[in-house]
Amino acid sequence: MAEPVLELAGVSKTFGQLQAVDRIDLRVEDGEFFTIVGPSGSGKTTLLRMLAGLETPSAGEIRLRGRVINDLPPEKRPTCLVFQSLALFPHRTVGQNIEFPLKVKGVDAATRRRRAQELMAMVRLPADYYAKSVTKCSGGERQRVALARAFAYDPAILFFDEPLSAIDYKLRKTLEKELKDIHKETGKTFMYITHSLEEAMVMSDRIGVMHKGRLVQVGTPEDIYQRPNNLFVAAFMGEINQIPVRKNGNGTWEGLDLPGHFRADSPASEGHLVIRPELLRFVADRSQADNVVEGVLYNEYSLGSRLQYQVRVGEKVLVVETSRREAPAGSADRPVLVGWDVRDQLFLEG
Repeated sequence: MAEPVLELAGVSKTFGQLQAVDRIDLRVEDGEFFTIVGPSGSGKTTLLRMLAGLETPSAGEIRLRGRVINDLPPEKRPTCLVFQSLALFPHRTVGQNIEFPLKVKGVDAATRRRRAQELMAMVRLPADYYAKSVTKCSGGERQRVALARAFAYDPAILFFDEPLSAIDYKLRKTLEKELKDIHKETGKTFMYITHSLEEAMVMSDRIGVMHKGRLVQVGTPEDIYQRPNNLFVAAFMGEINQIPVRKNGNGTWEGLDLPGHFRADSPASEGHLVIRPELLRFVADRSQADNVVEGVLYNEYSLGSRLQYQVRVGEKVLVVETSRREAPAGSADRPVLVGWDVRDQLFLEG
């Protein structure tokens, strides 16, 4: 196996009695777009700060191309961090902000300007913005300036601390695609922190999910979404229907909070059936799916090209998502059958 560009071995960080990051092991490959997601307080920002040199690990090793960099200060690392706040110089122009790392390195003015203009083109900033004050740029334009300045450092790895969180939805979607394009064009290694599952799914080669300081699952976006390894990851990575079940003596499974008996494949005797809303469907009779429950159509929500329904089954509410052409006819408060197949459910213990 090729040597990773970045490797973490047993990395931990404590603040007094608080275990913010707990024994993280991770390999990030050269040229990879790796994203860390997790709820507030999961330790993802603390981990990023250690990687960028703003915090020192309490235990473990951080290796960059095989070299331990635990105690190496940020300015000595071949890395760059794009902050959520962007940290641009408000009294300088777009060009001066982008050129700053080159000026620190002693690069001559003509070369700095030429490189700044190349980077502006790369991040889709007009050439005449070179002399524009950053205070007169929009939020999206400032994001592009910060990204261009980061590339001016020519880092081995670019770290991103939720850089798109303060931008409106439409612009954020545009910048997500542009950032992914830039990653592909440059071949740089990107390590990205976000609380947005959508950002992570759209941009990443791999995703790491953090919970209570631990990295609880690492995989491709498809792996994480379709094959979560525990209930926390399943629920965090998108809406789920969760049915606690217990195996009966006759080999069927009894729902603990949902009326009915179910088919499932597992050597365990107790756990949860997890079904994504888009994998549930309305059926005409019980022969059309492996597992079927009867409920009452309660509410409907439009998701553009798709519709989402709430179906009350006893005291529980199931969420069903369908295309418009598969939508059930009739009004709310009427009986419906909802089904799914064993291949579309996950069985998770716990």
